[in-house]
Amino acid sequence: MGTTVFERQAPAASVVDHSLARTADSVFWIDDLPSRLRPNRVPLRGEQRADLVIIGAGYTGLWSALLAKTRDPGRRVIVVEANRLGWAASGRNGGFCEASLTHGHENGLRRWPDEIDLLERLGLANLDAIESAEAEYGLDFHFERTGQLTPAIEPHQLAWLDEWYAEADGDPDIVLLDQAQARQAVASPTYLGAIWEKQTCALVHPARLAAELARAAEERGVEIFERSLVRRLDDGPDGVRVETDAGRIDAAHAVLATNVFPSLLTRNRLMTVPVYDYVLMTEPLTEAQLASIGWQDRQGIGDMANQFHYYRLSRDNRILFGGYDAIYHYGRRVDPAYEHRPDVWAKLAAHFFTTFPQLEGMRFSHRWAGAIDTSTQFTAFFGTARKARVAYAAGFTGLGVGATRFAAEVMLDLLAGVRNEKTELAMVRRRPLPFPPEPAAAIGINLTRWSLDRADHNEGKRNLLLRTLDAVGLGFDS
Repeated sequence: MGTTVFERQAPAASVVDHSLARTADSVFWIDDLPSRLRPNRVPLRGEQRADLVIIGAGYTGLWSALLAKTRDPGRRVIVVEANRLGWAASGRNGGFCEASLTHGHENGLRRWPDEIDLLERLGLANLDAIESAEAEYGLDFHFERTGQLTPAIEPHQLAWLDEWYAEADGDPDIVLLDQAQARQAVASPTYLGAIWEKQTCALVHPARLAAELARAAEERGVEIFERSLVRRLDDGPDGVRVETDAGRIDAAHAVLATNVFPSLLTRNRLMTVPVYDYVLMTEPLTEAQLASIGWQDRQGIGDMANQFHYYRLSRDNRILFGGYDAIYHYGRRVDPAYEHRPDVWAKLAAHFFTTFPQLEGMRFSHRWAGAIDTSTQFTAFFGTARKARVAYAAGFTGLGVGATRFAAEVMLDLLAGVRNEKTELAMVRRRPLPFPPEPAAAIGINLTRWSLDRADHNEGKRNLLLRTLDAVGLGFDS
């Protein structure tokens, strides 16, 4: 087996130790929120009636609330959140807001070849709508339509770039860069070439996006209750009944936006697994440091390995650097204890300085982790329950920042009984294969992770297990 660039060009251990010596175990995006965007909302108490109740105050639930009130300002909409608004994936992701609804073109083409053109058109329209939302609703979530740079960092990946560019068939928004051009765009000695997709990705401030969606929704009359864990979802006199420890809501319809957390519907308990992803954030770069790496176009960046890294600049020129290890823990549990992995952060720091050796001496100000709701098709799945009075979407698999808005539109259409090009999609109408129960899930996922690592060490060649999973439409990704 071969070695990867991160093994061949690893920095000294002292460089890594210095960079992590003062790092706070805290989510930068949430720490960066002004207090006015983080009000303390009361828990649900007593009995309430609503037209629509939404369970979960992350992106999926908040887009659902805002779009529901936009469609029908007279509708009473209530959101209940078990913890604080935007505290989980919506407050701690990398802020890559992509047009793709299908976890990339290749995955969409393999699963829904007859609909791929429609899915990509809908995805671009959805990203355009997110960009327009800042002006439409008076929001500021630091939206930057930078596009995304995808560098080849191993020689065998150059052929993948050539195939990708050939399939683009002259699309002016897809630019192929040779080694010199890639390093001129972003000065990393690991880059051998790259593709720059100019229009299909934007960057946002994750926690601000959640906070601003909530602010706009509340200004339009949406009621949001925090620290209100939903214990039961049943039929009710008005349609559905939602019960917390201290309150109850009877509503005509419900949206389930609980994503990685155990579903209130038994049918969905095996549809996702929680995969833990880890992130570092640097201190702000000085002008000299920023000049040393270029990056004038501020693209989001994600490399081509199976165990890939993603990184981007913040508004104040910090570098967020995450990915690579995607860790599953036996039993599908979501547990804060899983977020503390000094070994993973040390590995990420080493990979960071391999990518940018000119930044040796920098420190990381923040480190954190979070669980991703992974599905076997790498994209969200949809459905209704309780005689179409409940709609759900989950399984975004790490590309939910943009796709959650699309999911909200789909769920509202499903509840309204609307048939259109969104609700008629095979991706919406057909559920993916579930993950197996334990211990098969842990065995299968960890064997798959091992196989992906071997592929990265063997010129990308996929072994029998990976080829079999590809053939039957099963997978594991973050």
